[in-house]
Amino acid sequence: MIQHAPAPLSPDTLLQELGRAARKASYALAQAPESQIDAALSSIAEKLRTQTSLILDSNARDTAQARERGLSDALIDRLALDKARIEGIAVGVESVRSLPSPVGRVLWNNQRPNGLNIERVSVPIGVLGMIYESRPNVTVDASALCLKSRNAVILRGGSESFHSSMALHGLIQDALEEAGLPRAAVSMIPVADREAVGAMLAAHEWIDVLIPRGGRSLIERVMNEARMPVFGHLEGICHIYVDKAVNPEIARTVPLNAKMRRPGICGAMETLLLDRSLDQELAKDILSGLLDAGCEIVGDEAAQALDSRIGAASVQSWTTEYLAPKLNCALVDGVEAAVNHINTYGSHHTDSILTENPESARYFLSNVDSGIVMHNSSTQFADGGEFGMGAEIGIATGKMHARGPVGLEQLCTYKYLVHGSGQTRP
Repeated sequence: MIQHAPAPLSPDTLLQELGRAARKASYALAQAPESQIDAALSSIAEKLRTQTSLILDSNARDTAQARERGLSDALIDRLALDKARIEGIAVGVESVRSLPSPVGRVLWNNQRPNGLNIERVSVPIGVLGMIYESRPNVTVDASALCLKSRNAVILRGGSESFHSSMALHGLIQDALEEAGLPRAAVSMIPVADREAVGAMLAAHEWIDVLIPRGGRSLIERVMNEARMPVFGHLEGICHIYVDKAVNPEIARTVPLNAKMRRPGICGAMETLLLDRSLDQELAKDILSGLLDAGCEIVGDEAAQALDSRIGAASVQSWTTEYLAPKLNCALVDGVEAAVNHINTYGSHHTDSILTENPESARYFLSNVDSGIVMHNSSTQFADGGEFGMGAEIGIATGKMHARGPVGLEQLCTYKYLVHGSGQTRP
C-alpha cells in the first residue's frame, strides 16, 4: 500500500496549533526562575558562535536568491550576515541576559484608609506575534527579548530571509530544550506563504500583541487588518536640523554619519534641514561631504543654489523613506520652521538638532512630535542596544503603551494586586 505524505496544514490550522502551544508555553515562562531563562539565553549566544558556519551557509542561500530577484543593495545589506554581525547578535543576547528582569516590579503602591494595600505590578503580556522582513537578526533579537520578559512569541520572517531565519530558529529551540523550557516558547511559521500573514492577523485568540517590522506595504496591511493591538512604525523619515549656532565640526561629521553609516536602516537621516542663517561656507562643506561620499541629494531652490550637484526635490520627496544613499535638503528660517517641517512631513520616528544654543535645543526637544528626539547626535543611535536596553524588538511611532525603542519594559503590561484582611465594602 502506497503511503502518502500528510497534506500540509492550512494557514489557519497552523496558527491554531502554534497559538495553542505558545499560550501554554507562556504560562511556563511566567513561572520559570530567572536562572533558567538566563541559561537559555547563554546557550543561544553560545550556539550562535559555535554554529556560525551553518548560519552563514543558510544566509548565503538567501543573499544569492535576493540578488537573482534584483533586490537593492540596501536591502541585501539588511539581509546579509557575516562573522562580525553574528558575533554582534550574540553579544546582544548576552546584553539582554545581563539586564534585570522587567517582571514583578512594583510600579505603584497605595495604602488605603480601610487597610487595603494596592499594588500595580509588571507582568508579561503573554504571546507576541512578530512579522518582519529581510533582517534575520530580528529572529534572535525578538526571541531574546521575549524570553527575558517571559513572553512566548510566534515569528513570521520574510521570504527573503527564510533560510537564515529558520536556521537561527532551530538553534534557539535547541537552547530552550536544553534549558528545560518548552520549544513552543519561540515558534516560527515554517512556510513563506503570504496567506500565513493573514491567518496571523486574525489570530487574536492566541496573539495578544502584534509587532511588524518591514516595508510600508507590510506595516499598512498589519495596521489595517490586525484584530489585536499593534506596536508598529510605518516609516523612518528621520531629520537633522543644523542650527546657525552649530559647532562646525559637529555639523560636518554628524549628518554624514546619520546618512552614510548604514543608509538602509530606519534610523538613517532622510531629510537635512539647514538654517538659512547658517554660515554659507559651512553649509556648502556639509553638503559637499555628503555628495563626495556618494550620497545623492535633492532639495529646494535654496539648497540647489549651494551646490550644482543637488537635484530638484518634488512634493513627494519630503515624505519618502529612501533607505539608500539619497536624501532631501531644505533651508528653513530658524528652529520653529524646522519643527513645523518635521511635524508636517516626518513619521514620528527620530529627529535631531545640531546646535550650541540651549534655548533652540530646548524648543526642538519639547516640540518635535517624535518617539526619539536628539540633540547633537546622529539619528543612527535610534536603537535599543545603543540606549542600553540590550536590544529592541522595533521602534514604535504610535503613542499608546510603547513609543520609541520597544525593549524589555515595553514588552510588559501590569495588573493590580490587592492585599486585604477581610475588608467588605459598605
